[in-house]
Amino acid sequence: MSGCLLEARELTKEFPAAGKKRIHAVSGVSLKIREGETLGLVGESGCGKSTLGKLMIGALKPDAGEVFFRGKNIIAMTEREFKPLRKELQLVFQDPYASLDPRMTVRDLVAEPIETWGLCANRKETTLRVQDLLRAVEIPEEFLCRYPHQFSGGQRQRIGIARAIAADPSFIVCDEPVSALDVSVQNQILNLLKALKASRKLTFLFISHDLSVVRYLADRVCVMFLGKVCEIGPTEEVYLHPRHPYTRFLLDAVPVPDPSQRGKEIRLLKGEPPSPADPPSGCRFCTRCPYAAARCAAEDPELRDLGGVQAACHFADKAFSV
Repeated sequence: MSGCLLEARELTKEFPAAGKKRIHAVSGVSLKIREGETLGLVGESGCGKSTLGKLMIGALKPDAGEVFFRGKNIIAMTEREFKPLRKELQLVFQDPYASLDPRMTVRDLVAEPIETWGLCANRKETTLRVQDLLRAVEIPEEFLCRYPHQFSGGQRQRIGIARAIAADPSFIVCDEPVSALDVSVQNQILNLLKALKASRKLTFLFISHDLSVVRYLADRVCVMFLGKVCEIGPTEEVYLHPRHPYTRFLLDAVPVPDPSQRGKEIRLLKGEPPSPADPPSGCRFCTRCPYAAARCAAEDPELRDLGGVQAACHFADKAFSV
C-alpha cells in the first residue's frame, strides 16, 4: 500500500430544511485514503456517510473544505479542469435497479462510459471491451442484449460494477452496494469487489451500516455520527479495542452466531439520535452517551491519536465497560 491517493480537509456540507433550518450533513470532516486500500465508512442512517462519499469524488460541492486527488485540489478546479479526472473517480450505487436506465441494454449501459471518454476506436472495439468487462464481473456474454428488468438484483449490481470500472478508474465509492441483496448474494459481490481490487489495483471507500461486512472487506474503518468522525483506524484494532463509546455500542449490537453467546444481553443505545438540523453543542454524541460529563456538552472533542487509532472523545484514553 503506497501513499495518500485522496484527502479531505475540513469538508462541510449543509442542506436546506423546513423554515430557516439547515441539515448539518457533514461537519468539518478530514481524512486520508491511501492508494490501494479499502476504507470502510460506517454509522447509523442519516450520519452523512453517502454525502461524504459524493463530496470525495466531486459529485457534490462542499460548502467549505477541500478535496485533494493525487495532490490536486479538485474543489478549486473549473469543470473543464476537472473533466479529465472524472473517469478516475467512480461510484457504485446502493440500488442496482434504480441506477440503471431501464431503456438501455446491458451492452449500451456498460458501453456508455467507454464511449463518453472515447476509450475505443469504433463500435466493434467497444463491444469487445464490454464483453471483457462482463466476464470480469461474471455476467454471461450472451446477455448483452438484455434489459435491467431481466436480471436478478445481484446480477444488476454486477452490471453496475462493470459500468464503474469501464473507464479504468483509480478510486471507487461503494455506497452500500450489498444492502439491498440477499446474504448469499452479498458474499458473492464482496468477493467480486475483493478480486477486482487486486486485479485492477483499485482503491475503495466502502460505505455500509453493516459492521460485519466492513470488517471482511476494509483495511481501515472510519466511524461517523451526526456528520462527524468519531473514530478511525486499522479495522481489527478498532473492532477489538474501540476507543469511542459510540463505536463500542455499534459493535455490541452486531449479532454473533456463537451458541456460547446465546442469552447474552445486547446493550443498545437509548433514546433517539439528535436531529441533524439541530445538533447538540459540544460532542454530538453526548446526549446519548452514558459517560458524558459537563465538559462533553461544552467542548467539541478533536480527533486524537491513541496509538494508531484516532478518536474524538474527551475520555477516549480511559477504559469504558460497555
